[in-house]
Amino acid sequence: MNESEHNAGAGSAALTTPNTGGAASTLTTHHSSLATGHWPLATAKVGMLCFLLTEVAFFSTLIVTYLIYLERSRPIAHELLRLPLVMVSSLCLFASSWTVHKAMGALPGDVAAFRKWLAATVVLGALFLVGTAKEWHELIFEHGLTMSRNIFGSTYFTLVGFHAAHVTIGVVMLATVLGLARGQMTAKQETGAELVSWYWHFVDAVWVVVFIVVYLVGR
Repeated sequence: MNESEHNAGAGSAALTTPNTGGAASTLTTHHSSLATGHWPLATAKVGMLCFLLTEVAFFSTLIVTYLIYLERSRPIAHELLRLPLVMVSSLCLFASSWTVHKAMGALPGDVAAFRKWLAATVVLGALFLVGTAKEWHELIFEHGLTMSRNIFGSTYFTLVGFHAAHVTIGVVMLATVLGLARGQMTAKQETGAELVSWYWHFVDAVWVVVFIVVYLVGR
């Protein structure tokens, strides 16, 4: 075999030999992304979105139930519900959506500002719960309204009570994120804070609907 035939054979072999370098590189990149946590973080976001969708269905059921008995509840609601107190506590909750937005906007660079705005969110959420507790105290101990007294008591305490429970859970999660935010936050900590902020915005959005249905339309 002369030199030209040898070179041609080598070229042919090079063309027919499978190139596994690209596949190996892709596989290595895939494993690297798993090792650095990108996939679990994406999964966490999808999981939170699915959870919030189930919460939408849950609160939709409670709100529709309240609307079904609205005509029977309206006279009692008009007599017992105090709009000024609820408006003050609602403003605290609505303002907390802005503060948590400011907190997330401070990341990733300014952890001090993140902590400041997140602390404000926790305080505003707690003030909303204090307002709800004060309203319930008046309804129960001054007016004798309970879940078992009438249909308004049943639907009102169920709807507003479940929302208050969600706000309580949100305040606890926000306080936990605040306690863990020490120094430079990791990527996973930032993602966790983002997911909690999604939950908090959802809780605020639900209260917009509940406030309209119970305290505006329902009165």
